Amino acid sequence: MTASMTGFASETGAWEGWTWGWEMRSVNGKGLDLRLRVPDWIGGLETGLRQRVQAALARGNVTVSLRLTREAISGGVDRVAVETALTQISTVEAIAAEKGRPLAPVRAIDILQIRTAPESLSPEAEAGLRDTLIAQFEDEVLPAFVTSRLDEGRALDAILMQQLDRIGDLVAQASTAARDRQAGQGDALRAAIARIAPEASVDPDRLAQELALLAVKQDVTEELDRLCAHVAAAKAEMRRDGPKGRKLDFLMQEFNREANTLCSKSQDAALTAIGLDLKTVIDQLREQVQNVE
Repeated sequence: MTASMTGFASETGAWEGWTWGWEMRSVNGKGLDLRLRVPDWIGGLETGLRQRVQAALARGNVTVSLRLTREAISGGVDRVAVETALTQISTVEAIAAEKGRPLAPVRAIDILQIRTAPESLSPEAEAGLRDTLIAQFEDEVLPAFVTSRLDEGRALDAILMQQLDRIGDLVAQASTAARDRQAGQGDALRAAIARIAPEASVDPDRLAQELALLAVKQDVTEELDRLCAHVAAAKAEMRRDGPKGRKLDFLMQEFNREANTLCSKSQDAALTAIGLDLKTVIDQLREQVQNVE
């Protein structure tokens, strides 16, 4: 099954006076670039989350955010948090006074908005909070995120298959155009000689030799065969489970190389037009492949 590198998930939770909100999102990336925005005072939380994301995902720029809030206590105010904030404010004011830069008076609302690590939290409570957060992330947030990437991957899979079928059709058209071009090469060469030297006689053996050399030089059979092989390889890769974006991206380079060679060797308006259509579809396919994990 194909997975996209674009995904999103969000969840909320609560535990013993704490409430929180998760948000996980990702966009395209060459590898797995993981950014964790979580409280650094919860020991082992970031490590636990990182291990689980790395085990589930292969590519993408992934951001995991956790907004953690402690419910108000003691008549609506967390006394420990307020005392901690007041201590920090006093320290900052003292440093500012030493530097000759007095600060504006601090309002109560400013104190309430200061977020500090809860120093009163026991090691047992911190471990319980960490384990609860990691468990919800592993059981709810990460599976929902993976599902969102798979849902988008299904739509992406249909688009890629359609484009691969289109490339296969164009390759078949190019094969027909190449055969038609070969049939008219003799007449084209005679017409060219007639324009350059209208009174010159054409040696049939020499003409046959030149046509043979021209046929070898302009032969696109190998390019068309390789394009067919690349289409088959890409479809096989699409049917395979697991990450496949890197292999598909490599195949896009091979597709483009063969299409460029086809255009350079065509020497025929119809075949060149088909080659340009091939290049257009291959470029569209490459853009879509950038979304595949």
